Amino acid sequence: MTFNRHRHLPTASRSRAALGAALILCCSASISLAQAPEGASGPSRNPGNASAPGAGGAASGPPGAASGPPGAASGSPGAASGPGAAASAPPVSVTLVRAQQRPFKISIDASGSVSAASNVDVRPQVSTLVTQVHVKEGQFVTKGQLLFTLDARADQAALQRAEAQLLRDEATLVDARRQLARNQDLLRQNFISQGAVDTSAANVLAQEAGVAADKAVIESVRVTLSYSKIAAAGAGRIGTIAVFPGSSVSPQGAVLTTVTQIDPISVTFNLPQRHLEDALKALATPAGAAANVTATLPDNKGERVGKLSFVDSLIDPASGTVKVKASFDNKDRALWPGAYVNVKLALQTLADAIVIPQASIVQTARGTIVFAAGQGNAAVVRPIKVVASEGTDAVVSGLKPGDRIVLEGRQNVRPGVTLIDRPREAGAPGGARPGAPGGPGGPGGGASGPRGPRPEGGGDAAAAAMGRPASAGQRPDGAASTGRRPDGAASGSRRPDVAASAGRRTSGN
Repeated sequence: MTFNRHRHLPTASRSRAALGAALILCCSASISLAQAPEGASGPSRNPGNASAPGAGGAASGPPGAASGPPGAASGSPGAASGPGAAASAPPVSVTLVRAQQRPFKISIDASGSVSAASNVDVRPQVSTLVTQVHVKEGQFVTKGQLLFTLDARADQAALQRAEAQLLRDEATLVDARRQLARNQDLLRQNFISQGAVDTSAANVLAQEAGVAADKAVIESVRVTLSYSKIAAAGAGRIGTIAVFPGSSVSPQGAVLTTVTQIDPISVTFNLPQRHLEDALKALATPAGAAANVTATLPDNKGERVGKLSFVDSLIDPASGTVKVKASFDNKDRALWPGAYVNVKLALQTLADAIVIPQASIVQTARGTIVFAAGQGNAAVVRPIKVVASEGTDAVVSGLKPGDRIVLEGRQNVRPGVTLIDRPREAGAPGGARPGAPGGPGGPGGGASGPRGPRPEGGGDAAAAAMGRPASAGQRPDGAASTGRRPDGAASGSRRPDVAASAGRRTSGN
């Protein structure tokens, strides 16, 4: 007699036992799926679902579908580069410019400050009082124009005293000369000795020296008297006037005013020491030659052309620069002392230079190149060397005058592709015209218009034709890899016939 212990168990206990058996079965199925090889096809992993049409092949796809056609993204010979790829690539719309041969000025840009040609502090030379001020603040004066009058009464009295002393000494000199003549007559008559005559002659000489000294005193007093009238030492503009009539002034006191010369005017700036030789050559340019310094006024209010006038004799060891100065005509007073200006110093001019836009130059790992239009408008690579640059232009070697250079659209150019010249439009971004490839609304352009037709073979084929690797996550047939199976089921680790809830049985007890 066989005893069945499950028949005597309560209903709840039998349910728990059945649930445990179901969990064991589900775990066993999961372990089997995990141990199956990754490249196994659908039918071998799901024998129970083999009758479903295409169920096994849908998960893995046709052979080679995930890797793409040979040579599309794997970089096989002739796929991304080579004559075959370049010949099959679509034409590229670009903007072409011609290399020009013309004189090219090499210049240096610097920041400078405007400084007056002369700035004279007006001070008194005697201690006295100001009696009159003849100018106003900000007034333009000429050389020799009277500025201040000082109290000169003491100097005038000293002059009169010196003149009186001169008259007295002149009278004494006349008397001494008469005495000398009388003694000379007495000597001829032997009434006096020769010594008496010599004494009279010495007295005359002493009186003559006294008269000369009196005249020198008078000149000195007159010079001191001239200090009472202060005139402008040169043409310029009057600054702040610090005194008024009645003010006491002295040579050690405050400055009365300043006279600043602003025509001509100077601009001071610093140059790197490597350009010292060029600056000295520009300084040695003969007078009357073409000016070589240009100053741009603040807020783009115009330019002024001047001449290099000074190069300092010492290089600043802290900054490695040398101070230079240029002179400018300033009749319209556009340049003002203390203002900052942008300065351009022309060092030399290259004759018959090959000039191209700097935007057409491409920097690569192998050097500097440009794309040029060759025979049949085929793109060719031209190695170049940049000699000098200024603004948007550059002087290069390795090109000939008239060579057609790619300016806009060079990011899409590969060697050998056919170039289509299009007009340059300033309104379009980067010069690309609307509707053109790479432009707004054109194939491959922005989101402002409908996309153009895709090249045959999908995105990876177009990338291979342009010399670029296939994009990640994109299948060669144009379908994006979304991580889902073609039959719509998500690609996961579960079998199609396994229920989502692993903890429940799919059948009854």
